[in-house]
Amino acid sequence: MIGTREVDALVVGAGQAGLSTSYHLRRLGVRHLVLDGNDGPGGAWRHRWPSLRLGKVHGIHDLPGLALGHADDDRPASEVVADYFATYERRFDLPVLRPVRVRAVREGEGGRLLVRTDHGDWAARALVNATGTWDRPFWPRYPGQDTFTGRQLHTADYLGPEEFAGRHVVVVGGGASAVQQLAEISEVTSTTWVTRRPPVWHERFDQEAGRAAVALVDQRVRAGLPPASVVSVTGLGLTPQVLAARERGVLTRLPVFDRITPEGVAWDDGRFVRAEVILWATGFRAAIDHLAPLHLRGPGGGIVMDGTRVVADARLHLVGYGPSASTIGATRAGREAARAIAALLRDESGIRTPA
Repeated sequence: MIGTREVDALVVGAGQAGLSTSYHLRRLGVRHLVLDGNDGPGGAWRHRWPSLRLGKVHGIHDLPGLALGHADDDRPASEVVADYFATYERRFDLPVLRPVRVRAVREGEGGRLLVRTDHGDWAARALVNATGTWDRPFWPRYPGQDTFTGRQLHTADYLGPEEFAGRHVVVVGGGASAVQQLAEISEVTSTTWVTRRPPVWHERFDQEAGRAAVALVDQRVRAGLPPASVVSVTGLGLTPQVLAARERGVLTRLPVFDRITPEGVAWDDGRFVRAEVILWATGFRAAIDHLAPLHLRGPGGGIVMDGTRVVADARLHLVGYGPSASTIGATRAGREAARAIAALLRDESGIRTPA
């Protein structure tokens, strides 16, 4: 049986945020490992639906030290990013172990964090959590949901529009994935779009708007509130695909229904839409359940953050969480977390005493 292995720092997750962190930790000379639960490179991108072509995504920010370069816009984004991340890991000889799934992180001995995985335990002086959200899809609950005789699926299970041909699909959700999938599905069958709030569209999202969005999310996590959804602070982009869908009348939305029946969805005012499929494009939540033994959540339901650092414990950093959830934010957050950890490891008193 393998005993507990010691390491200075662990990075959990090998997506954009995790690879950026590992790159900077290596440059700073910090002995570390990256534990990734996936079977191969690509992070959450490797799970994106095949019909999501590179040309349809909002943009993939370059990882530090190696640009993505020219890529075919007609290739599935999942393939392009998986290849890019694989090249990146090899180029910089990043210490990624996979597949290794972290089960729990708890207080260990000698000021270390004990990280339990399906491949044994590690004791780390610092930990960067970069697990993103893909492993925790959010399914809302509505009266009658279990009585629906059609098919229900989440964005995480979506493979493409072809399987829905000839069946009426209700798409639930107001985010970018909802709009992208609605646009695709509407080309092969009839659809109904429902959202909790009317969508807010923007024609261009410049740097000033980006900074304002990041500031709003940062304000929430500093106050210990759960991070807001991306679309709630950025709005929805009017891409060529979205504009084409609007021209076809696809983007006429209804307020979310009040209940689900065996044959469809219904509102208290008497409206009813028959459906064979309900697609829950309702987003994801931060995949941080493995941190629960550390009791980091505050009264507001979130984790109080200062940049990437968990205020309650200076050994812990969350990258790809809150304001660093975008690809550009995750890249910058990786650098910030690596620098803070390198400084922490130089200060033995700081290592042993949570902030």
